[in-house]
Amino acid sequence: MAARRNWLLVLPPLLFLGFAAVAWLGLRRDAPEELPSALIGQPAPTLGRLGTLYDNPRPTDADLHAPGVKLVNFFASWCGPCRAEHPQLLALSEAGVPVIGINYKDQPDAVRGWLDKQGSPFGKIGTDDSGRTALDWGIYGVPETFVVNADGKILLRYPGPLTSAAVRDRLMPLLNASR
Repeated sequence: MAARRNWLLVLPPLLFLGFAAVAWLGLRRDAPEELPSALIGQPAPTLGRLGTLYDNPRPTDADLHAPGVKLVNFFASWCGPCRAEHPQLLALSEAGVPVIGINYKDQPDAVRGWLDKQGSPFGKIGTDDSGRTALDWGIYGVPETFVVNADGKILLRYPGPLTSAAVRDRLMPLLNASR
């Protein structure tokens, strides 16, 4: 009986230590690095369902097979992290990297106002009002950026906002290798 009572006294601290260890490991994990994508090395999903945003040219599947490496960025004007990564996309576009924008479940006037005010890094923009294209690409949430090669294959999926470190360490090696 005494052994059982001692075990009951030890159990709550052991459970707490187990939970604390799992939480600590989760906090140390670099989330953008560890979200898997079955699309890496595979042909990019179709862009055929996208709508147009006013007079902006809509991206097509042919754009995914254009020469060189390009970025496909899923974004929304209502998305705070999208706003935070916007300067990185502008800098990449100004450096000559083609950036295709896919606007996710957004209001056309809000997108247009935001891009008119902040500048647009996108050579072409399509709208994904239903979210179906995002599902096809395996999007968890906006922003997400894909690096696509000239064969239309996905080289990298970067979930979350692009930072200068992510551009330097993850995107630029792929972009430079294909130039």
